[in-house]
Amino acid sequence: MTRWRRCRADMRSVCVVLRMGDPELTLSMSMTRVEQQGPRLINCLEQAGINATDVNKLKDAGMHTVDAVAMATKKQLIAIKGISEVKAEKMLKAAREMVNVGFTTAAEVLQSRKDLITLTTGSTALDELLKGGFETGSITELFGEFRTGKTQLCHQLCVTCQLPVDRGGGEGKALYIDTEGTFRPQRLVAIAERYGLDGESVLDNVAFARAYNSEHQMQLLIQASAMMAESRATALFRTDYSGRGELASRQQELAKFLRALTRMADEFGVAVVITNQMTANPDSGMFAKDPLQPIGGNIMAHASCTRLRLKKARGENRVMKVIDSPILPEAEAMYAITEQGITDEVN
Repeated sequence: MTRWRRCRADMRSVCVVLRMGDPELTLSMSMTRVEQQGPRLINCLEQAGINATDVNKLKDAGMHTVDAVAMATKKQLIAIKGISEVKAEKMLKAAREMVNVGFTTAAEVLQSRKDLITLTTGSTALDELLKGGFETGSITELFGEFRTGKTQLCHQLCVTCQLPVDRGGGEGKALYIDTEGTFRPQRLVAIAERYGLDGESVLDNVAFARAYNSEHQMQLLIQASAMMAESRATALFRTDYSGRGELASRQQELAKFLRALTRMADEFGVAVVITNQMTANPDSGMFAKDPLQPIGGNIMAHASCTRLRLKKARGENRVMKVIDSPILPEAEAMYAITEQGITDEVN
């Protein structure tokens, strides 16, 4: 059985961890590797005097680690049925004593960042652009018009995340949430052949879910435990909340979803990749520099650590441009979409 691992270099990083039945079972598969440096299982709260019944209530609400409780607010805990204000305060106190949520030194932050790994895109040019590939421990947003390679990159990551670390992978698994019905497992088999991987084994290491509405998408996210290749994150929110009159409600739900993604990336140190669509800017004039804008507005922009725009080029070639990043300079690189996945540009 392929082991589930946290996305840290010293743990051979997971690509994605998903909930398969009992979430406690999923996380405990790598407990011997995680207990020293990875997130603590939520059952540890019982050692601090939190009764098992209340711990199970936290699990039902999607909190499976002590880190998740430590990062929560009292208001969020009280919103869970059966958790009073007194219990919430006790839980927060216990969790924050176990997990360091206070100040640390810049030197310690630098050292922890050195432990993060990157996942190869399949293209040498893109890996150079991204300084190794998609970064773990943060959210990367891919946005662009149709046929620019967003879905193909997600398929690519489902395979490359299973590669050894020295080949640009994470020796892990992938979780793929699809909101538009574009997931094609046969693409994974073709990409796997390129890397000399067994197609059947690769498929077994990818957990797939089809989300049918924004509420269902949120529930699927609650089941997840580590890295995600998230397809079309905003599509269902745009469908469920049509019209500018409902913009506030749509953005509120989107913000809630993105906060959950951010916590997941931070809690487990995993790579979260979101694809986003482009839409016409209703407020732009006829002489606007770019009449198209990514869906989600400022909420999506602020939630993403790295924003990458994909554009069409000649033939099967495409362009990736760094729009926003705390570490990458604004630059672009060419790549191609081929039968074997994402590669360097073709002539």
